[in-house]
Amino acid sequence: MSSICWQLFFTFFKIGAFTFGGGWAMISLIEKEIVDKYGWIEREEFLDLLAVAQSLPGILAVNIAVAVGDKLRGNRGAAAASLGTILPSFLIILSIAIFLTPELIKNNPTLSAIFKGVRPAVVALIVAPVISSARSAGIGLKTMWIPIAVALLIWSKLPVVSNPILYIVLGGFGGWWWLSRHTDTGADRQPDSRKGGERK
Repeated sequence: MSSICWQLFFTFFKIGAFTFGGGWAMISLIEKEIVDKYGWIEREEFLDLLAVAQSLPGILAVNIAVAVGDKLRGNRGAAAASLGTILPSFLIILSIAIFLTPELIKNNPTLSAIFKGVRPAVVALIVAPVISSARSAGIGLKTMWIPIAVALLIWSKLPVVSNPILYIVLGGFGGWWWLSRHTDTGADRQPDSRKGGERK
């Protein structure tokens, strides 16, 4: 593999190995590595990628890893990044299955204390990317009600309105509608040749 593929592998391996909670808990580390440290993608592009990765089936971190790897080195980059993301979890779960039984984990006060201490950190790792994503998306006082309302409706567990797929479709349609209403056509942007002639 090329050097960039190894770099992708080790970067996402580190993210997968030192992130508890998965999903949104990984976003802060992924953003810091691929946007701030290496500059592989721009922050706005990362926000768009995050929205797409959430909408697609599968694991959020793996979806992002595949997209970043594919952009940098095609199929090889996608394979290296996704393998780096998955491998730490696989090895950790395999080790737990071999050496630790559920009874041992449940009755071990040291392990219980460690997991209880990790929980607040996981919450912070989840909240941080939510706030940064909201800022990057331009969510302000006028639009804050949209994510709050959607979150409450999903949390309500009502038969139809609690389905996340509904809001993914509505969000995509709403973005298309807004863009079609607020984007000038090429004809509107072209200067009128009949006006503004040069004068001497």
